[in-house]
Amino acid sequence: MANREPVHGRLGFFGLPLGALTLLGEGHELAFAVLSPVPHVGRRRLIAKIGKARVIEVAECLGDFEAVVEARLNESPIDLLVSWFWTRRIPPTWISKARLGAIGVHPSLLPKHRGPNPFFGAIDAGDTLTGVTAHELTAEYDTGRILLQSSLPVGDRDAWQLARALDRPSLSALKQATLSVLQGTLEAHEQDPRLATWAPEPTGDALRVDWNWPTERILRRIRALGPTPGLALELKQQAFFVMKASRVARPNLELRAGEAVIWGEPKEVVIATVDGAIRLDACVLSVRGAGEGDGGDGGDGGDEGDEVGELLHGPAFARQLGPL
Repeated sequence: MANREPVHGRLGFFGLPLGALTLLGEGHELAFAVLSPVPHVGRRRLIAKIGKARVIEVAECLGDFEAVVEARLNESPIDLLVSWFWTRRIPPTWISKARLGAIGVHPSLLPKHRGPNPFFGAIDAGDTLTGVTAHELTAEYDTGRILLQSSLPVGDRDAWQLARALDRPSLSALKQATLSVLQGTLEAHEQDPRLATWAPEPTGDALRVDWNWPTERILRRIRALGPTPGLALELKQQAFFVMKASRVARPNLELRAGEAVIWGEPKEVVIATVDGAIRLDACVLSVRGAGEGDGGDGGDGGDEGDEVGELLHGPAFARQLGPL
């Protein structure tokens, strides 16, 4: 069967500039681009390509954001609304104004890890595979019919590394799904709600570890929180955040799970676990408002009022703490 000729659509875009630039590069027209309210690469280039008048920035709308978007949607027909790393819900009334509805790309294999932090969700759950899902947008977050998916091994990546590794597959899914919807060549299928999980931003107990967990479980939580916000701990009344850690042999000392020692050559901070030990490879000091801990074990630290200080790697962090 011969390949179909590419179809170029008139799109409304929501999200980060890189997604909008990718769609422009595929030959689509952007009637408008609503940019996520965070500084990001590509904003100036996007404005240069489509003009400031077609870029809607939430911070500049002075409370009239919804009215501004409504006006753009009513100006002229739109084929499709496309979302890429847009964190707000797009109202059904807006979706209904586009001839073909709306699509987005979520960085997980839906229905697993719906929600705002699928990177934490996939790593912390111990998934061996994650990926991206292009799906139809509906009234509820991440519940629309699946258009296409691609997978990627999680490996030993932390949350930031996993997010970056998914950027290219996500953009590829964005391009493919947009074209296929415009061509009418995709068969969407419903998500199985029995397989659905939710991936919120980590809070409370999700920001901590239980030192009675196996070493691999502790390291998975650290990777899921890394490099930011990091795992909050306290030693010697010094609150800090663990950005990176690794498994090491347990020191030949009488240590309880959760107890810390300066150990090895070069000297580094090692914390005992029930089946081994971990080495703190990179930590950021908290410079005020230290959290409560017992000052000896790897207790919880890092109150909400803490300010982030200097990043210290293993030996430098051990020198900063001194003898334990």
